[in-house]
Amino acid sequence: MYISRNFKPAFFIVLFLLFAVSFVQAQDTPARLTEFNQVRIDYNKSGMIILGSWALGNIALGGFMAGRTSGETKAFHQMNIYWNTVNLAIAGFGYYAALNEIPSSEFWETMHAQNSIEKILLVNAALDLGYMAGGMYLLERGSRLDKEQFKGFGKSVILQGAFLMSFDAIKYVFHNVHGKELPAIMNHIGVTPSGVGLLMNF
Repeated sequence: MYISRNFKPAFFIVLFLLFAVSFVQAQDTPARLTEFNQVRIDYNKSGMIILGSWALGNIALGGFMAGRTSGETKAFHQMNIYWNTVNLAIAGFGYYAALNEIPSSEFWETMHAQNSIEKILLVNAALDLGYMAGGMYLLERGSRLDKEQFKGFGKSVILQGAFLMSFDAIKYVFHNVHGKELPAIMNHIGVTPSGVGLLMNF
């Protein structure tokens, strides 16, 4: 393409300014990735606090009611205690892991962490449906065999599965919406033959 002498200085000035703006934005990308990952970590911390609070509430109420009831109701509260002892352990471990996670400023680590949390939540939601189906089976078997314990256990498992499914679904929505911010952060970063680098868009 021919560029007249009169336009050459202006052309190179514009080219330089475009490069400078893109360079500054690219330099800011690691900080924005760190901020993005910190939000993901904060979501995980909040989720573990909610799960831990649910677990503690169920354990406290179950411990109080199990000693004051009998039959199906007693079995219901007993299973709530058993189930939420596991939930409490998961919440404690998850919160500890989030508390000690250092937010990454690397592109591939960010992508991997974001994809992982979304996949884990989808898998968990599928497992939660399985828990509810198992609870329905226990409830049906208890009704068929007239076993109060089975009926109480079944109702508890259905309740806990429903809570976990709602919990995982809501967490997935938060993480998925947050993940949609990633393309905007990476506008000036792309895959080049030598790896990840700066993209110049004109």
